[in-house]
Formats: sequence, C-alpha cells, structure tokens
Amino acid sequence: MVAVVQEPETYATSWLPFLDRTRTIARPGYSRWMVPPAALCVHLCIGQAYAFSVFNLPMTKLLGISQSGPGDWKLTELGWIFSIAMLFLGLSSAVFGRWVEEGGPRKAMFTAGICWASGFLISALGVKFHQLWMIYLGYGVIGGCALGIGYISPVSTLMKWFPDRPGMATGMAIMGFGGGALIASPLSVWLMSKFSSSTDVGVFNTFVILGCVYFCFMMFGSLIVRVPAPGWKPEGYVPATTASKLITKNDVYVYDAIKTPQFWLIWVVLFLNTTAGIGVLGQASAMSQEMFPGHITPIAAAGLVGLMSLFNMGGRFSWASLSDFIGRKNTYFVYMTLGFILYVTVPYAGGTGNVVLFVICFLIIVSMYGGGFSTVPAYLRDMFGTRYVGAIHGILLTAWSAAGIAGPVLINYIREYNVTHGVPKAQAYNVTMYIMAGLLVIGFIANFCVKAVDKRYHMKTREEADAGGMQPQGAPGS
Repeated sequence: MVAVVQEPETYATSWLPFLDRTRTIARPGYSRWMVPPAALCVHLCIGQAYAFSVFNLPMTKLLGISQSGPGDWKLTELGWIFSIAMLFLGLSSAVFGRWVEEGGPRKAMFTAGICWASGFLISALGVKFHQLWMIYLGYGVIGGCALGIGYISPVSTLMKWFPDRPGMATGMAIMGFGGGALIASPLSVWLMSKFSSSTDVGVFNTFVILGCVYFCFMMFGSLIVRVPAPGWKPEGYVPATTASKLITKNDVYVYDAIKTPQFWLIWVVLFLNTTAGIGVLGQASAMSQEMFPGHITPIAAAGLVGLMSLFNMGGRFSWASLSDFIGRKNTYFVYMTLGFILYVTVPYAGGTGNVVLFVICFLIIVSMYGGGFSTVPAYLRDMFGTRYVGAIHGILLTAWSAAGIAGPVLINYIREYNVTHGVPKAQAYNVTMYIMAGLLVIGFIANFCVKAVDKRYHMKTREEADAGGMQPQGAPGS
C-alpha cells in the first residue's frame, strides 16, 4: 500500500491555547539560531539522567547513613531506576511520536517539563518514606515519559530549520542531553553535601530542589521555541533535485517505515551501540571507584561522570556534524570498529592500574555513544525523508528502551555474580567489557546490510497518484 502526501489536520488545544502549534509559527525575519537554545533548555535538564549514578551509593545508605544498614537498598535494586526510565523513554517516544510531530514542540516541551518535575518530587517522597516503588514510579515511569517526549520534541523541528545541515542540526538538538550530567553531577553532589547530616544523606532535599529548578528551565524553553512557516527555506539554500545512493528525496509514511528491513537494521545498530555504552554510563561512578580503589574517590568519580558528560555532549555535535561529510553509514562503521578496540582495552587498563588509559577509553567510548544518538535522526531522514522523521525516530527509540534494560543488567548482575564467587571488585567488570565488544561486531554487520529503501514504500504526491489512477490511501486524513 502506497501512502499519499497530504497535509495533516490541525488539532486545536482548547485547554491551553498558547500551546497550539499555530501559535508557534515563526514570523518573517525570525532567526533560526534562536531555536537551539530552546532545545538546550529541555535537553540539559532531562540529560540529568546520565548523572543519576551519583545517587546510587548514597541511596544504599539511607538508613545506615555512614554505611549500608539492614533494610537499605542494594545497587542491583537501585540500578532498575535508570533502566525503567530508559524503558519508558523509548515507549513514550514511540507512543507519542506522532502526537509530538503534529502537536508541535511547545506542547511536547511543556508536557515533558511537568512530568520531569513531578518525577523528582514523587521520588523525593519515595526517599523520605523509604519506598523504592515510589522512585520506580516517579523517576522511572513518569520521569521516563518526560525523557521520551522531551527528547524527541526539538529534533524534527531543528532539522526543518536546518535542511542544509541535518546532521549538525540533530547534533545541536541532542548534545544538551549528553551535557546535562556535566551540570547535574557536581550540582547533585554539592547539594547532597549541603543537606547531609548525621541522620540524613541529603538525597530528599536534593531531589526537591532539582525538580523545581528543572521545571523552570523547561517551561522557559517551551515558551521560546518556534517552528518554520510552511515552505520556508534558509537563504541561499537550494534543495538537491536528485537522490544519492543512501539519501532519498521521497518520504515514507511512519507505519510503512517500520515495515522496511532498513528500519530494523538501524534499530539493531542503535540498540547494540547503546547497550554497549549505557551500562557504563549508568554505573560510571560506582564502577570507577571499584576498579581503582584508593585512586578514584567519590568526588573524583563525580568529576569523571561530569567529564564523560562533556564528551557525551561534544560527541553528539562533532560526530553528527562529521556525518554530513562522510555519511551516516560510514560514521557508524567508525563507532563499531573503534568501540570494539576500546572495550577490549578497558580490562587491560584496570588490570595494570592505568587510570589515564581507562579514562581515555571511556571518554572516547562515551563520545561515540552520544554520537550514535545524534547521528541516527539524520540516518532516518536519509532513509525515509523528512515528513515523518520525528515519529519514525520516536518508534526507533524503543531500541534505547531495550538497551536501557540490557546494558545495566549486564553490568550489575555479572558484577554481582563475579563478586559473590570471589572475583575481586576491580576485575568484576572484565567479562562485561568483552561482551560489549562482541555486541559491536554484530552492530557492524547490521550496519553493513543497510541499503536504500525500496521505492514501493515511497509516498506518492496527489499528482502522481492521479496520474497513476490511484486512490489516496494510507496517509493521515485520507
């Protein structure tokens, strides 16, 4: 079935009219460079997810304060908070992807801000009453929905503002998510130190303050964001009239895209690249302290998390921008090949006590992990066109959900198995690093198999449909 290009229906927002997409259309003379700051207001806030590991060790001592006591939570139990958040990130982006695309970025950012703040406040209550299920619900479920909706909200908007540099545009949209931990990690450690006492580790008050601060910034971002007027193009920009080998000039309807092998091959590539990095990021603080006891202190570990955040953010912009020149497929080949080498090097660095080599490996790995996220929207644009790239991207992020469970589970449970069987903590992560390297080999093969989308999936214009005697079908509003 071939979908036909039609204009989407306009959905009114009666309960809050200023959120309607029609209220966000930019007026003539509006600078497209005003949009990236709006995206950063949201992504820098929800990027706090990458710094959540700084709370893991303190939350194992909520009752014992100085050390874990009877009834305190284990790291394996706390690891599920991050995994649940990643699960609902992918699920919410898939479910609400088309709603975000049609409703506009302001409505999505506003909704994400409410969910993100609510998640922190509910989690704070979970800490106060020592109810882990409340943190699973608050940060995991509600916060995870905020992550998914907030994450995809500016992506397609920025690609529409920057059709001449789609890779750079997605890099700008997503680099804030990678850089959020650069602010959140030291800020969280500082807040916990200010509120800690002989009877409190300071997590409750820290959650409350972060929720309020993030709410204000995300509301500001939702107010200043704009979408381009229909038919707008950058000055001097001339769209290509012919398609290249892996860059189509046709659009593919969102539900036809998921029927193609290209979609699922890219899904596998993103899943494996994310699995290989997300477990490391989720436990970066605890892992570095255990692999280098006496060398990396909690403060130094928090600094490492912040430094990794900086490379995560920088990688999202630099790798995505590079993909505009070398192509998306070649960029992923670099991720898989170089990542394999670095992962097999990490156990060597840990075994020899080489902190510098360990840090260098992780910083490059994290830059490519972030680059994988910022490159994939442009990869989807190349494969399926611009019309439904936001919704397609939302569905693809279910790969992130799956990786959000697989990565931390590999890290946490293999570590626990090794430790309970007498393996020193400094060596408990070695097997996992080799498994991650093997996943990247499979990802390399999947990326190699990506070819151009068959033309039978391309949407037809009404003129083409009329010329071929076709009836409009499959598209919205038909």
